[in-house]
Amino acid sequence: MSRSPRQIHLAAHFPGVNSTTVWTDPTSGSQIDFAAFEYFARTAERGFFDYVFLAEGLRLREHKGRVHELDVLGRPNTLAILAALTAVTDHVGLVGTLSTTFNEPYELARQLATLDHLSGGRAGWNAVTSSDAFHGANFRRGGFLDHADRYERAKEFAALSKKLWDSWDEDEALPRRIRHAGPQFDVDALFDVPRSPQGRPVIVQAGDSADGRDFGAEHAEVIFSLHQDFDAARVFYDDVKGRLAAWGRDEDSLKILPAATFVIGDTDAEARERSREIALQQVRPEQALTYLEQVWGRDLSGYDPDGPLPDVEPDTGSETARGWANRHKAVQARIASLRDLSAAEGLSVRELVIRLTAKHTFVGTPEHIAGEIDRYVQERATDGFTVVGHLTPNGLDEFATRIVPLLQERGSYRDSYDESATLRDLLGLPAAVPAPASVPA
Repeated sequence: MSRSPRQIHLAAHFPGVNSTTVWTDPTSGSQIDFAAFEYFARTAERGFFDYVFLAEGLRLREHKGRVHELDVLGRPNTLAILAALTAVTDHVGLVGTLSTTFNEPYELARQLATLDHLSGGRAGWNAVTSSDAFHGANFRRGGFLDHADRYERAKEFAALSKKLWDSWDEDEALPRRIRHAGPQFDVDALFDVPRSPQGRPVIVQAGDSADGRDFGAEHAEVIFSLHQDFDAARVFYDDVKGRLAAWGRDEDSLKILPAATFVIGDTDAEARERSREIALQQVRPEQALTYLEQVWGRDLSGYDPDGPLPDVEPDTGSETARGWANRHKAVQARIASLRDLSAAEGLSVRELVIRLTAKHTFVGTPEHIAGEIDRYVQERATDGFTVVGHLTPNGLDEFATRIVPLLQERGSYRDSYDESATLRDLLGLPAAVPAPASVPA
């Protein structure tokens, strides 16, 4: 008797301010107009996606003292957009990126619990750390946190948020008082938002370091991974899922959904040509040089983006600066790896940056792409994907129209929503229960 196929989970990433998005395309729309977000979310719902995923930047990026051209369109507030989307969608989940470094647990837990009520149990939180002084300059605390410290704050932040969400029992009229005194937070609170329709919002996370993976194994219910290659994806999948048992969790309590870009063609050759054209739009000559300038730490505007890599040494700052020796060594190693890759594949500056930042995950006919997505999931390299289109807001259209029906034909993707399903239900996650009192040694 044959076993039912594993079910594919899909998230839809609204193309943000980065090199994925082709703003120069005539069909590209607004990053600010609510109509763009509404169109995108409705398309995701038409394609029966698990959730819509919004990134958030806390500061416009700068390069050479000027706002980076990818950021000139602005970065609207995530929670405001998601709250508005609750009114124009019925089923798709709504997940926002919000920092554990520059927010406070009680306030953010309250906002997310409110969103979960407004949406009928469809809210999720992509918990990220923000450590650098560049972002910190926008906030009262300023400065930055060391890498280890930002994850210590994130772990305590997530644990305290869950305590607050769990402080309301379904059969109690009032919450339990939460008293928490830790290295990062000192809180004595009665949480004022009753238990939400799915118990508590779904926690998403994207860290890839050892600390990030440990945080994911302890707190995350979805991981937004960058491991797109099949073998690398499976290694990451096995590593993170293997950490769950230490926290009293099983494999089904965490879904891993790597980012995935796609280019569809009626033939493989057409898809490859479209992929090349899109990549050239995504990485224009000036953007290729900007990428290298951020590695070299110096002005490279005099170099030809269609020529070889610069033969100059990097500028890693003063030798008296703290950590200079380690930084200099790391930058030298990074440049050596770039030169090796360029030499091995005969790549120009622009071709190298395309290779590193604009290589599309799935390129081919709809049948080929659907087959590859299914293979990743059935062979346990992923639980699905976070789909990233290259246009705003209609970058998801082709995927929903041409690939989703093929996944449905395979029996590994839903063809309807359960009317009462929460985001937790859509993802096949267990019911939210209070976190264990003890932690592994």
